[in-house]
Amino acid sequence: MSIQLISVSYQYAPLNIREQFAFPTDIQAKLMERLVLTKEIEESILVSTCNRMELYCYGNDDYDSGDVFAVMQKHLLELSHLEKEIGVSSYLRFYQGQKASHHLFQVAAGLDSMVIGEDQILGQVKDAHEQAMNLGTTGVYLNTLFRYAVTGAKKVKTDTDLSRTSVSTASLAIKATLSEFGSLNGKKVMIIGASGKIGSIVLKNFQSIKGVNLYATMRQQKIRSHGLQFLSVPYEKRYDYMEEMDVVISATSSPHYTITKQQFLQAVKQRKKRVLIDLAVPMDIEKSLQDMEGIVYYNIDDFERIAKANNEKKIKEAKVADLILEDYEAKFEQWRIFKNNDRVMDIICHFLEREGQKKGMEHAVRKLFYQVRDSAMPEELETFFECLKERNQQWED
Repeated sequence: MSIQLISVSYQYAPLNIREQFAFPTDIQAKLMERLVLTKEIEESILVSTCNRMELYCYGNDDYDSGDVFAVMQKHLLELSHLEKEIGVSSYLRFYQGQKASHHLFQVAAGLDSMVIGEDQILGQVKDAHEQAMNLGTTGVYLNTLFRYAVTGAKKVKTDTDLSRTSVSTASLAIKATLSEFGSLNGKKVMIIGASGKIGSIVLKNFQSIKGVNLYATMRQQKIRSHGLQFLSVPYEKRYDYMEEMDVVISATSSPHYTITKQQFLQAVKQRKKRVLIDLAVPMDIEKSLQDMEGIVYYNIDDFERIAKANNEKKIKEAKVADLILEDYEAKFEQWRIFKNNDRVMDIICHFLEREGQKKGMEHAVRKLFYQVRDSAMPEELETFFECLKERNQQWED
């Protein structure tokens, strides 16, 4: 059995569909645990980010790939409460075998991201693998695949300029505010969810901008200053400060709005230019706020347009990255083929041992070669001996 993947990505699924698959941690765990309890699936890892949901599984050898995909889709749609929605399956993409593993290599290295080479995705892939290991839902096949993918991605980041010129969603948000105001000197910026992964990066990146006044909003006192300068605001008091703000960026994992239109209108009386940026999936900021006078609104999909210009500069480096990843993909395929042929190698070893005891090891090896000759097609036999010739030079030395 090979590795199967179901993907929901920004490339073909709009935000309102992706947010249905943006599972909180407990639902992610429930999905993976459910799958490995089925008779069709042995291993499962879920990668969930603001731009994608990817479910990797390794199936039981007694079932074909169609059975495995059907079980994956059934549980995925059930937990997203979309099993009765007509047309939702058209947003699912299915990958199997080498195409599935190739896709993970591309994702981990940031080559499949909205912003090519972005840094956050590698950490998210590693976190997904660690979560599955802690749950006990992964095993030798997916563990090995993810280790090779992470190692290859690290090589890409050290040996290419992708990471050195990487632009994350967080930095795109800052670029958007700068383009709207020209300068942020004296401007007030509120970050909702600054204790989260994306929010903390936004907070840190804003520190490099001179003259900006930062307000960090959170539900719990989790933010460590690490020398960062900001005013800490309790989450429940966020609307009290809204009137003063020029920029509000929200990046939480909340299942509901952090800013609603009704409460925003009650809190804000002065009509001036304000930038609202929603980096969350599901959405944090009620989208109808974009219709208000003076409001400039961005959400995660809007940054695809901004990312394109950046991505064009990275195409050359991406080609170098592909060459690096090809080597690691080949190593994984070699491991997979070798692993899948454990039984074949055991039989050959027993054959050589048995025949060697009868007439000597040289006779046993030659007999093996003759049997390979008689069972292989000419092109297969040519490939077999070409591989041996490469080894011969090392053995002769």
